[in-house]
Amino acid sequence: MPLMATATGRGAVLRAFGEPLTIETAEVPEPAPGALIAEIVYGGVCGTDVHLHHGKLPMPTPVILGHEAVGRVWQLGPGMETDLGGNPLRVGDPIAWASSIACGRCYWCLVERERTLCEQRRIYGINRRFDEWPRLSGGWADYVYLHPGTAVFRLPDGIGFEQAIALGCAGPTATHGVLGLAGVPVGGTVAVLGSGPVGIAAAMYAHLGGAAKVILVGGPANRLALAHDLGVGDVHVDLFAVPDPGERARMVREETPGGRGADVVLECAGVPSAVPEAFAMARRNARVLILGQYTDRGETPFNPHEITRKQLTVFGSWAFGEGHFQEYVQTLPQLARRFDLARLLTAYPLADANRALADVAAGTVMKAVLRGGAA
Repeated sequence: MPLMATATGRGAVLRAFGEPLTIETAEVPEPAPGALIAEIVYGGVCGTDVHLHHGKLPMPTPVILGHEAVGRVWQLGPGMETDLGGNPLRVGDPIAWASSIACGRCYWCLVERERTLCEQRRIYGINRRFDEWPRLSGGWADYVYLHPGTAVFRLPDGIGFEQAIALGCAGPTATHGVLGLAGVPVGGTVAVLGSGPVGIAAAMYAHLGGAAKVILVGGPANRLALAHDLGVGDVHVDLFAVPDPGERARMVREETPGGRGADVVLECAGVPSAVPEAFAMARRNARVLILGQYTDRGETPFNPHEITRKQLTVFGSWAFGEGHFQEYVQTLPQLARRFDLARLLTAYPLADANRALADVAAGTVMKAVLRGGAA
């Protein structure tokens, strides 16, 4: 049941698709047993949020957007003493949390053991309504109410909030798809289509996984320049400078041993036409992971003969579960040692949520974040 409010906090609320977000306030309730209140430092702006704002996925309104966030423990509910890894939690501790809670009772959770496929998942910033208790259920806010069952993790020592939010949901999405499904061939060649946060995260994990060469295909040029400066990708192909997909595929193949094609191709662009392009970049008997098509951007033609002729193994990957998020948190120190993660960020005041959305839609920033009340 709703409990007594202890404070008020702001949230960026989507009330109608395509319309500007409004900054509204709500009371912060006392946490129930097993719950906690986090004071948000940064809420990440994901490309999916742009699609949500445009009504490209079914979801209720009104809602505080933001399925990525990091912050500090502000108040612990009774019995909430440790994070999911067993580490003690105290007020003020730096934390991150998975964006969804699977039901744990359906066919997908119990029989298939694929909690990412649970059709009853409750997702912060997507399907938790602002006009229903506890109201503060999205990351673009000063506070968020984290329900019992949320996968909460204390940040590793030495990891700052900027580093933890830099990849947003792309980090655990990549651990699920790149490390868990497709795999990285040690000493092999990996091609990544897409240089947004998902593509950057996928390329980073390809490096960590032991790939000898990572080929990054994307744009615009400012994103590829940043990737180059950070050491993400060994070869960079600008799709705006090379607009013909056949030529891009040829360039990728030329960068592989014997010109055979990449051992693993990771589609992270979110553009349907990138899927057949991924097939063209792959060598025979390669693995192709389709990671970027989270929202429905439409259909695209491809020749299935390309799959059979090359004997390709094609994977699809949907979001991430609690275990993938834990793997992401555990690998943050490795990522931070190798890459200057904070350079990915452009920070905006919470009141500028609409400007941040517009900049992400235009591709002028790599990773936009909104500063919450604890920033």
